[in-house]
Amino acid sequence: MGTRCLTYVYEGNSPLVCLYRQFDGYPSGHGAELANFLKDMHLGNGIAGEPEMGTFANGMGCLAAQLIAHFKKSVGGFYIHLVTDSGGVDYEYHVYANKVVVKNPDEVVFSGSRKDFVKFCKVA
Repeated sequence: MGTRCLTYVYEGNSPLVCLYRQFDGYPSGHGAELANFLKDMHLGNGIAGEPEMGTFANGMGCLAAQLIAHFKKSVGGFYIHLVTDSGGVDYEYHVYANKVVVKNPDEVVFSGSRKDFVKFCKVA
């Protein structure tokens, strides 16, 4: 049985999207992959020049769309999940514009900046 997790992306305090991962949901697995995705991502409001995917997101909706594209590479494994149903997983990752919160499942095991999240997940 895999270590299941949910990743929520928020606009303010409202969840925009929830992504379900069926396996490797622990911080050194999915957490590290998520931290790697987030570590060089800059958020903005408006697009200037020709920013590259994975380096700039035009708001949290753009970040959420890039996150889905980043993780969904094959049939199965990752799914869009109802934002209202959070039961039955081992970890939850909550991604806000200025912080990331990790729960296991009801206990907060991390809350801090994206930079500190990278350290928490031990990403080089």
